[in-house]
Amino acid sequence: MKQNDTTTWDELKDDVYGKIGTERRDRIERDFKSLRVGLLLREAREKKQMTQGQLGEIIDKKRSYISRVENDSSNMTLKTLYDIVEKGLGGKIRIQIEL
Repeated sequence: MKQNDTTTWDELKDDVYGKIGTERRDRIERDFKSLRVGLLLREAREKKQMTQGQLGEIIDKKRSYISRVENDSSNMTLKTLYDIVEKGLGGKIRIQIEL
C-alpha cells in the first residue's frame, strides 16, 4: 500500500491472484488477453456495421460461433482468426512475440 492508503490495480491483482510469474496470475493474464481479442473483434465488426450473422456467412461459420468468439467462450485457431479479420472484416493482423 502507498502512504495515502490507495491501492493500484497491479497491487490489487498481486494481492488477489499472486505476483506475475505465479501459475494463477499468469493464467489470469492469459485469460484477460484472450477476452481482449474477442472485444477487439466485436469492436471491429461493429465499426464495419456488420451483424454476427453477416460475418459468419462470409467466413462460413454460424452466428453463434461468432458470438462465442466475441464473448471469449470459444477457442479459435489462428486460421479462423485470420479468416475473421482478413476475409470477413477486410483487416490485417499483426502478431508480436516477446521473449
